Amino acid sequence: MKRLALILLASTVLAACETFPAAVGPDITLDEPDYVEDRYLAPDAEEIDIAGADVSPTPVVYRTYTPTTVTGAMPGQLKPMPTEAEAPSLKPYQAIETANGKAAIEPSLDNYMNAIQVYPYTVGVLYQVYCAPEQVTDIVLQPGEELVSVSAGDTVRWVLGDTVSGTGTDAQAHILIKPTQAGLKTNLIITTSLRAYHLELRAFEETYMAAVSWRYADQQLVTRVARSGPAGASESPSSAGLQLDRLKFRYDLDGDFPHWRPDRVFDDGRKVYIQFPARLDQGEAPALFVIGRDGKSQLVNYRMSGDYYVVDRLFARAELRLGEKRQDVVKIARNDIGSAKP
Repeated sequence: MKRLALILLASTVLAACETFPAAVGPDITLDEPDYVEDRYLAPDAEEIDIAGADVSPTPVVYRTYTPTTVTGAMPGQLKPMPTEAEAPSLKPYQAIETANGKAAIEPSLDNYMNAIQVYPYTVGVLYQVYCAPEQVTDIVLQPGEELVSVSAGDTVRWVLGDTVSGTGTDAQAHILIKPTQAGLKTNLIITTSLRAYHLELRAFEETYMAAVSWRYADQQLVTRVARSGPAGASESPSSAGLQLDRLKFRYDLDGDFPHWRPDRVFDDGRKVYIQFPARLDQGEAPALFVIGRDGKSQLVNYRMSGDYYVVDRLFARAELRLGEKRQDVVKIARNDIGSAKP
């Protein structure tokens, strides 16, 4: 009787469950399948000679293949997985100073050959050159390398010149540098027919480098520094490839009459050439100031080549000055421009 009552009670409960719909819950999502490494199985049974072999079942052996070395990889291909990008910790000017500091190469005793500092040439390196007043530092280029241009950040307080030693294929260009006082700092960019050099110049009281040269990975070590003869000192721009039919003598000189007063001034449509008396190297050379349209002095890139100042652009007015309290001034003005004269 009790058993019958339990059956009837269960039937009643089941009927009640069919009356009220069950609550619908969220469905599950399937996880991604676990990563399984490639596995090499033992050879199949049919590949084995079963004559006389034990036919009892052999458990399958799994071997996991883990590569230990990777052949044929080029440098830079195997890199760690990238991490989350970090915000730059350096400001732009700090990044520039850090990069310039890492690119600077200082003089080393191991790189000296007699009095010549022989730097290893690398593109983008800032070569440090130490200079001193009343001392000339010789920048020596590779034999056969043709000088194209020399540009300095400060051409007023630094005296720059260039000359050539040797002839023909042995001709070697030299850039001569001398600061007017200690404590100065500027940069120098030299472009040639083969490469470009970036130098940082510093002026000290006494410490200076007599000569700087380079060794090249694909060329023979540059070791020879020869003195230029009188012919090199008196070389005129005409021998450097100027076309005489393009020269224009359209400049007047005015002002004082010091021993260094130029003999003539002319241009070729691109550069201005100021010719000084012979042996200007026996005394101090004047500084060149270009006068702008507002009447103020402007810095301009120029260099000394033999007895000439070579100015890298044309100008309407300029002044040559030497001295401090009692200053000698020679004025240069175009004579084909009405308002060019001071």
